[in-house]
Amino acid sequence: MILQRRPSSNWRYISLYITTIIITGSITALAQPQTQSNVDSVRRLDEVVVTASKSYEQRMKSPVSVFSLSPSALKLTPSVSYFDAIGRMQGIQTATVGLGFTVVNSRGFTNTTNVRFSQLVDGMDMASPHIGAAIGTALMPTDLDIQKVELLPGIASVLYGMNTVNGLVNTLTKNPFDYTGLTVQQKSGVTQINNNSIGSNYYNETNLRWAQKVNNRLAYKVNFSYLRGHDWVADDYSDLNPAANKSLNLFGADNPGYNAVNSYGNESSDTKTISLKDVMGSATTHQYTVSRTGYREIDLTDYKVEYIKTNASVYYRFANNGQLEYSFRSANVNSVYQRANRFDLEGYQLMQNSLRYTSPSIQAKTYYNFENTGNSYNLRSMGENIDAAFKPSTSTGGAPNWFTDFTNTFNSSIASGSAVTNALQTARAAADNGRYQPGTDAFNQTLKRLQGINDWNVGAALKVKQGFLQSEVQVNLAKEYIKGLQRIGMDIALGADNRTYFFYPDGNYFINPEGKSLINPNSQGNPLDNFKYQRTGGYVSIVKRLWNEKLTVNGVVRADKSDYYSLKWNPRASIVYMPAETQSFRASFQSAYRFPSTFEAFSAINSGNVQRLGGLPVMSQNVGVFENAYLDNSVKSFQSAVKTDVNVNHLSTAAAITKNEALLVKNSYDYMKPEQVYSLEAGYRGSYLSNRLFVDVDFYYNSYQNFIAQVNMDVPVLSAAAPDIPTALNSSTTQNKYRMYTNAQSKIYTIGWSGGITYVTKSNWRFTGNTTFNKLVKSQNEDGLEDGFNTPPWMLNMQVGKQELFENISASVGIHWQQNYSWQSFLTTWDSSLTTPIPGGVNVPAYSNVDAQVSYAIVNLKSVVKIGANNLFNTYYYSFGGGPHIGGLYYVSWTASF
Repeated sequence: MILQRRPSSNWRYISLYITTIIITGSITALAQPQTQSNVDSVRRLDEVVVTASKSYEQRMKSPVSVFSLSPSALKLTPSVSYFDAIGRMQGIQTATVGLGFTVVNSRGFTNTTNVRFSQLVDGMDMASPHIGAAIGTALMPTDLDIQKVELLPGIASVLYGMNTVNGLVNTLTKNPFDYTGLTVQQKSGVTQINNNSIGSNYYNETNLRWAQKVNNRLAYKVNFSYLRGHDWVADDYSDLNPAANKSLNLFGADNPGYNAVNSYGNESSDTKTISLKDVMGSATTHQYTVSRTGYREIDLTDYKVEYIKTNASVYYRFANNGQLEYSFRSANVNSVYQRANRFDLEGYQLMQNSLRYTSPSIQAKTYYNFENTGNSYNLRSMGENIDAAFKPSTSTGGAPNWFTDFTNTFNSSIASGSAVTNALQTARAAADNGRYQPGTDAFNQTLKRLQGINDWNVGAALKVKQGFLQSEVQVNLAKEYIKGLQRIGMDIALGADNRTYFFYPDGNYFINPEGKSLINPNSQGNPLDNFKYQRTGGYVSIVKRLWNEKLTVNGVVRADKSDYYSLKWNPRASIVYMPAETQSFRASFQSAYRFPSTFEAFSAINSGNVQRLGGLPVMSQNVGVFENAYLDNSVKSFQSAVKTDVNVNHLSTAAAITKNEALLVKNSYDYMKPEQVYSLEAGYRGSYLSNRLFVDVDFYYNSYQNFIAQVNMDVPVLSAAAPDIPTALNSSTTQNKYRMYTNAQSKIYTIGWSGGITYVTKSNWRFTGNTTFNKLVKSQNEDGLEDGFNTPPWMLNMQVGKQELFENISASVGIHWQQNYSWQSFLTTWDSSLTTPIPGGVNVPAYSNVDAQVSYAIVNLKSVVKIGANNLFNTYYYSFGGGPHIGGLYYVSWTASF
């Protein structure tokens, strides 16, 4: 049944749609868990966590902040999935990249590829090898296989190694020895309500879990998930270059240098400063900044979302209480993804093979993650090169030139008496004459052709294959090997891990730095030869319990060695004081080194006529970028000043260059060093009112040194046309542009706190609430180079719900609010020479939304029907700069177990 959307009766439409789903038998299913009563909600003191110390311990005794989503909390969540529920946890911020694609972070400095925060499943990293961060929920388990979710905000590097300076989330899955049978879940819903450009669309998610215990030694489980829908649309057309022609008083729709956030092909690399006549009969010219027209994102992708996920695991239990598990996970993804550019992921594949052994004394695991980007492509490069395929920006062999056509038509219009604004419109129309229009055969054929060209100078393909092998082990000596340690209140644990990355260079995204290429022209090697990069670490943890176990002191020392860097030491010292079983105070100091991710270290790509190179010396020392470059922001300020003097003060170009050349700033940054973070943390946990009220508060103070960030640099190309550096840097044709990974010179400090409460009434109403505050503080040497803090100062979450509100009926309502904040990334960076509302970034407005659900248990069918909504009132909002416009998702699910 297909329903036509009626804007005047959206709620009737939603109700009819949900009713239709139920009548037509959309089936959902609930796992067969062990029986749990509502009293689990108040047994907070007995809650056991493993993430904080990699061993089982009571949460009250944890030396650092650790929060969790228990099975009872997961049952009551109004969110459409458990991963959305993570975004409502204490201390957590999420960015919604797309439908089913959520990025998790804590304590600031985030982006849509957050290499400072880790996503684990049963202690194993789900990261994409080539970017060092997870691709949303691609490899994460489904709702049906979740036992518990644990969150550790802040530094966890002493135990988990690189990438955990902001924290981690560890999802623990169900063991097939304990959870058996067939579970099926069907979710169906509708999105895009009141979206006039798209119209309402269906959402569908099917999950299946089958687990069987063969005997007391052997068990297995299989999971399958299929999600399909229409993604949220990125439709922010704000101008990132609003004052490009301020010296000519051309703003808004009259600005020929217009560069929209979600339009591609009109970026700074697709913009030129050209001399145009603007008075009829005059021989003088003014300098105009003019951009190509570009294409909207909605024209370059179909926004189809599709996830196909599989998981198969086999478990074997030994007589000594040890357990061996082999698991295979895979995901095939079609979605839109955001980094410095936006990408259309098509046929993107991720997989993981893992082998894990656990016993009371030993945890050991080895796993291999591999990815293949399939037919994915760069939306910015696609927009640029569809424009270039129609008509190039520079002349080649006498072919038409877009900027020449624009110039000639403009000058002709001026000569015939047209006003400047009319002449600009006429010139653009003439230069765009014959341009490929979205939806036409010429446009579609060009897009398909560029999708297969693995060179962003002329194509748009993303062709990356990469993997990493992780091996790690932890041994607790006090459990079995030195039993006398427990008698004196001491635990000693030893751990070691190694991660080796395997590169399969494609010639565009990664190349072998030892091969003969742009970055190493003197080498005799092949830039397409495979190569690897590895890091090895180890730690010792000592715990001592004193004063009848009221005081626990913990010390951890970790050492890490990465290729290209010397040995680094990371210590952590913590204390936990429990004056009573219901009260716990904690404090810790720790440091962490973050070694560069593979992209930060080895990237070698052209991104919109800007060469992006990793920050290792091996990547650019043969080119001399750091040694010969000038800072791009100073070059832009210099060019803007030259243009103003030509247009307003009527100086010649040569005189204007001489006058303003002191604005050029020589590069002072150097090759990339490891990032180091020092952190002080304190917190309190307490239980009151017969364990019905639970309180958790934490505070942190972080100090960053050698913060890894990016900087744009311009290297002048001297020639007869540009014999000196200032002349060369005044023109985009006589300089090479680079985006380099390096270290900020700022001394950076961040502070923050979070507080949360859970209260369960005697009638089993469950109230939860938490608030989080984060702030960036910079003290000296402020260079503005650090990547965006990209975090709201204040966030607030509240939820109320009850199981058995009425017989077999449960319900819950939650609200999320966050303050407006600045989002800084290379996709959404304003021209640094301009004054903007939030310099260097875009403003993400404050927003709040409400989630709600009602569930009905059909006892004799062992199933639960749930009707719910994410963003109940369909209030569209942006969760980050350059991202999609997110509305309501209304769904019904039916979960049944057999």
